[in-house]
Amino acid sequence: MAEVLNGAMTAKELETDQEVRWCPGCGDYSILKQVQKVIPELGIKREDIVFISGIGCSSRFPYYMNTYGMHSIHGRAPAVVSGLKSTNPDLSVWMITGDGDSLSIGGNHLIHLLRRNFDINVLLFNNQIYGLTKGQYSPTSEEGKTTKSTPMGSLDHPFNPAALCLGADSTFYARTMDRDPVHMRDILLKASHHKGTSMIEIYQNCNVFNDGAFFGMTDKETKKQQTLFVEHGKPLIFGQNNEFGIKLDGFKPVIVNMDSASADDLWIHDEKDRAKANILARFYGNPATEGELPRPFGVFYSEDRPCYEDLLVNQVEVAKEKFGEGDLNALLRGKNTWTIG
Repeated sequence: MAEVLNGAMTAKELETDQEVRWCPGCGDYSILKQVQKVIPELGIKREDIVFISGIGCSSRFPYYMNTYGMHSIHGRAPAVVSGLKSTNPDLSVWMITGDGDSLSIGGNHLIHLLRRNFDINVLLFNNQIYGLTKGQYSPTSEEGKTTKSTPMGSLDHPFNPAALCLGADSTFYARTMDRDPVHMRDILLKASHHKGTSMIEIYQNCNVFNDGAFFGMTDKETKKQQTLFVEHGKPLIFGQNNEFGIKLDGFKPVIVNMDSASADDLWIHDEKDRAKANILARFYGNPATEGELPRPFGVFYSEDRPCYEDLLVNQVEVAKEKFGEGDLNALLRGKNTWTIG
């Protein structure tokens, strides 16, 4: 794994001399700041850290990190990080992407990255819009979304990133938001310590083309009613004064009033339970609607499973023991010759 130092690097040293060219007020600034704060805490040498992005507003990210990095091809960042991690497993690799980049043109690449379980960190910026190309609806936009490309409203059913990741057998999925930097920092640290592909979905406000998409879940007046922050080993409780809880009736989540229930009656979050994580992923209705479940944030699921690059290295070693060192020239020449004439 990457060489670890004793806190020699600072957040300031991770800034570059590049002008940050996101729109004023963009949620990307908050994410960049938290990543620059968290990376030094990992104690990894700067030259062992790589940020790879696809295409989109979020994908300018590598320009602003004073590490190695690449602004790659639309939707193809998973291919680049897979190749990089296969050939240099010791690097700390971070993939930056958006809902348009990874859930549309890059959808196929993303699901295979998740199932293979390379030891990388994926930050999925979800603003439910194509911001860089000035406001077309994206794969996560809600049904009926009115944009320049859908003047009568989108007919598409939106992707549920949590369900997609768990369906692809991701070994780590968490959700956080740009307007809660304390929570984001905690999630980034947990993800960075996960051995395997950690997927973090970050709700990010595009204040130009989709301003307020997550307003009810981020505004202090409504946040506690519409969100549910899950922690391993703790009951599911939410509300302005923690007046509501959630329990399971079989596999069906039910909201209960804490006046008539105790914490012992409630669903206790277990981030090792894939079945319950899949139920959490389906808390995906509009939490502003009466009777709808709140939107969960935190680590939904975390699983220990061998990483692809480790299995690959082991397989190469077994092949060397069995067949000896390889000879590329001999392989290319082959055992047969042909005379053409």
